[in-house]
Amino acid sequence: MQYSIREATSEDCKDIARMIMELASYEKMSDQVKITQEVLETDGFSNHPFFKCLIAEVPEEHKSKEGHSKVGYALYFYTYSTWKGRAVYMEDLYVMPEYRGKGLGCALMRRVAQIARQNQCARLQFTVLDWNKPSLDFYARQGAQDLTASEGWHILRFEGVALDTLAQGAPSS
Repeated sequence: MQYSIREATSEDCKDIARMIMELASYEKMSDQVKITQEVLETDGFSNHPFFKCLIAEVPEEHKSKEGHSKVGYALYFYTYSTWKGRAVYMEDLYVMPEYRGKGLGCALMRRVAQIARQNQCARLQFTVLDWNKPSLDFYARQGAQDLTASEGWHILRFEGVALDTLAQGAPSS
């Protein structure tokens, strides 16, 4: 099947928002998505973007049954490792179900890896839900290392009230 991988533009934000919801629904977390098309436009395509995004697109003759030609995306941003230096964090890699197994996911991830290397990044990092065996298997086949198993890292987060409390100088115990 023919497809292309390209950098997203602000005009793609409607489709990116749609695919974010599709991914969240698959991950059984659609109620947690608060992002909008407008926020994506501002955060990704302003003078100081917070993220970069790639789009997988198919020609009109291969568009989805719903009429979509933008059928996958990889959203990433730059981070920094105090041990290794420059890094890329891939927040999402998503391909619509009817297009999986056709090389689009590999092509998106390969392009993120190429961008990482072009920018002298030492690593490409991402997370996967523990129950998502198809994705875990996919990444393992590509050579990804599971740091949870090998190094015992835990992912921690502050958000909402906990983030506000911390920012306001919450007392530590």
